[in-house]
Amino acid sequence: MADFGGDDLDAFRTEVRDWVAKHFPPSCKGKGPAIGPERASETADQKAWRLAVGETGWGAPTWPRAYGGGGLTPAQARIVNQEFGRAGAYNPIVGMGTMMFGPTLLEYGTEEQKKRHIPLICNGEVQWCQGFSEPGAGSDLAALQTRAEDKGDHYLVNGQKIWTSGAQWADWCFCLVRTDTTKKHEGISFVLFDMKTPGVEVRPIRLISGASPFCETFLTDVKVPKENLVGPLNGGWTIAKRLLQHERNGLAGGGGSAGRYGSGRAPEQLAKDYVGLDAQGRIADGDLRTRIAKNAMDLKAFQLTAMRAMVESKGNQGPSAATSIMKNAATGALQERAELCIEILGSQGLGWEGDGFSEEELTFVRNWLGGKATTIYGGSAEIQNNIISKRILGLPDATKSA
Repeated sequence: MADFGGDDLDAFRTEVRDWVAKHFPPSCKGKGPAIGPERASETADQKAWRLAVGETGWGAPTWPRAYGGGGLTPAQARIVNQEFGRAGAYNPIVGMGTMMFGPTLLEYGTEEQKKRHIPLICNGEVQWCQGFSEPGAGSDLAALQTRAEDKGDHYLVNGQKIWTSGAQWADWCFCLVRTDTTKKHEGISFVLFDMKTPGVEVRPIRLISGASPFCETFLTDVKVPKENLVGPLNGGWTIAKRLLQHERNGLAGGGGSAGRYGSGRAPEQLAKDYVGLDAQGRIADGDLRTRIAKNAMDLKAFQLTAMRAMVESKGNQGPSAATSIMKNAATGALQERAELCIEILGSQGLGWEGDGFSEEELTFVRNWLGGKATTIYGGSAEIQNNIISKRILGLPDATKSA
């Protein structure tokens, strides 16, 4: 692994800029990471970029170098992200491994678990999926019924998971199981298993769009070695809550995932072509102009707040309940941005396919529709509001009877 770093941030920026210029293939400009179904069609240049970033550890820039991370400070990590953006490059190592599972395993995993799994996340070789929700345990996740029975040197897992994003492409799964039927929250454990383990059956759920990003996952007599238990037996609920904080941090932009719903030209740029300008060079529709300006201010305020939160978390305490505020703020502002873009496109924002629409127009429509889910997954906006109410504001729990 190359040795980057030092206290001189200007010198570090120069190092990063030179490194990106040397290693980022021009053919990858404008593309994104090859994850999920795209991994099968990963080009030679995309793979070369993924391997190069994995070698530096910059796919997970602040993770410890001992496990394959970059070992950078938050300030250095921001420089890496900025220089990637300046060159039109992207982080090729993204997904549930870097956004949720990796940070959680670094905190709760054994040394052996970290050495086994973290390096493979850092180099992008292994993709993960999440086995949390069940048909009868959605908003009330602690009601899950998937059982893990102690069989000596392993657990025998039986049950069903739902909305398992990317399960058909994942190599491993981090999963919540019930190991004590006499308790609710205190009877849940956190385990890991290889998706190729006998008894694991994945059925993609076909959406109205024709895509199948979500799956049903059936677990029938799945053997999970005891060494794949993360944290203490029946201590999975605490770990799950921590993981969900990391997920919300990622959805709010800390992990970069929310940003794709804000991709493409900004509303003010789009309006110049589709709405037109007045005699003073302003967007012709005054009301639209005001709403575009407000959304731009909301997003900028969020970005500055996110940067401040990143600096404040450099004590390595990780995300807190405040991620619920950030998640709601980010997803709300990005959904509003997408709505503005569709309004600006007018009738050209009604297409799904066909020669009558440009690729950019169709992308805006897909981003608009896809972004609707951001206020649901990772915990709905209502659940985040309850967390904010109880854990930040200290208000009474409205879900409990008086």
